[in-house]
Amino acid sequence: MLVDSHCHLDFPELAGDLPGVLARMRENDVGAALCVSVTLEDFPKVLALAEQHENLYASVGVHPDYPDLREPSAAELVALAQHPKVVAIGETGLDYYRLSGDLEWQRERFRAHIRAARQARKPLIIHTRAASADTLRLMREEGAGEAGGVMHCFTETWEVAQGALDLGFHISFSGIVTFKNAKDLKEVARRVPLDRLLVETDAPYLAPVPLSRQNQSAGMGQIRR
Repeated sequence: MLVDSHCHLDFPELAGDLPGVLARMRENDVGAALCVSVTLEDFPKVLALAEQHENLYASVGVHPDYPDLREPSAAELVALAQHPKVVAIGETGLDYYRLSGDLEWQRERFRAHIRAARQARKPLIIHTRAASADTLRLMREEGAGEAGGVMHCFTETWEVAQGALDLGFHISFSGIVTFKNAKDLKEVARRVPLDRLLVETDAPYLAPVPLSRQNQSAGMGQIRR
């Protein structure tokens, strides 16, 4: 049985065909999936999916790509994470690729999520893009290793992977690792210990080669076959 460690089944590309999405998961031996929150406004939809389906789970968090949202406090995240089907805090982290300028708000948001994960005793789902040095620095400063978690959709160097592994984190690879230009990333994947390696789809995004452009959790089983 495979587990999709990161997907967005509440997104409109998939939500309109949820029965079909779940059926294809079963057909391809994908037995469970973690539906990841990206805003507090949409968290109720994510949680509802987890409540309605035994094999779906939820996280709670606010993605770093959204500058104009109400900032979640650590206390609010901890309170929402008490639900038994909420198994992680995030998606959180830093993204200097899509946004520029003064991004201190992004770093403060990340700090709040790390503190919440430590208090709630639930793992972190960390997004980092063009911000690996600051991501690892904040993880160390805030004691992220006490919570543990996963570096989601990993595309960084082995040195960054090693820094996360040293903090007790897992490394998760998406369909990007199948791309023709992902030679260096493939080498990173080979070096990650098997007991610290996860797979994910990030559905509806990042379909692996040679599947169609829209990704689904079933894709992992199709690739394995």
